[in-house]
Amino acid sequence: MTKIQELTILLVEDDRGHARLIEKNLRRADVTNNIIIVNDGQQALDYLHGEGKYDGIEPPKPLLVLLDLNLPVLDGYQVLERMKADVRTQRIPVIILTTTDSIREVSRCYNLGCSLYMTKPVDYKQFSGAIHKLASFLSFVTIPDGEGVLYGQV
Repeated sequence: MTKIQELTILLVEDDRGHARLIEKNLRRADVTNNIIIVNDGQQALDYLHGEGKYDGIEPPKPLLVLLDLNLPVLDGYQVLERMKADVRTQRIPVIILTTTDSIREVSRCYNLGCSLYMTKPVDYKQFSGAIHKLASFLSFVTIPDGEGVLYGQV
């Protein structure tokens, strides 16, 4: 019998205001999942691999990553590329959530293996609406594991 485990969301966002808005709007859309926030690309990889300040800490499973592209230390492209090249993290879904809307950048992210690309609107009301729609979308997503466990829904 398969069981559904609750999904943990790793939000990788260097702008604290954006991070608060994303979390607040996910909560307003009834997302009750655990949301972990890190503010640079290296912290994201450290969290995923249990290294650095997360040394010895096994990240929760299942995970979904909401990834900004414009990050300090390692940018979102580097994080995505390293995640998809590593057997430990290659199956983790990654949703790009960024202000960059260049078709070239969108293509680059899909080529690197992102699951979904969303542009953050600049207008607050549109931004809130976009996050609410993302939460609605995520409520229908199920991610299979090689062990027969259905990875969580929000």
